[in-house]
Amino acid sequence: MLKLTYTETSFCLECLAQSLEEWVQARVILALRVGHCLCVEPSTASFLLPVNLPGVEMLKTLVNKEESEIIALCACDNECVEVILRGYWLSNGSQDADGVFITAMSDSLGGDRSASCTEFFLQKLWQEAQHRASVMSE
Repeated sequence: MLKLTYTETSFCLECLAQSLEEWVQARVILALRVGHCLCVEPSTASFLLPVNLPGVEMLKTLVNKEESEIIALCACDNECVEVILRGYWLSNGSQDADGVFITAMSDSLGGDRSASCTEFFLQKLWQEAQHRASVMSE
């Protein structure tokens, strides 16, 4: 499962071993126990990766192989490719930009190993892009 945590200024992408259903269930129970509002709705999320990042071509191959409606890639310009994910947006229900987006490329029961590898690979690419961006800003 992939978890993207959004704040006003950035987001963080994590790959979790827990199933999407288990993770949502735990969040719902927590919200009930502490008396907080929790809104869960189908949504999409996207982020950019540099086209020249090593591994982007391999990601394109993986996405084409999977033929999944969960992940898609779209060329933005000569410098970036947009990664588009279908999943669920969890927030307190307000119009704030803060919240968590979750998705799973594998089914929750059997756990497609190639899909979980794609999730892990996507996380590694995102981490590398973040590292490159921080090095260039220094």
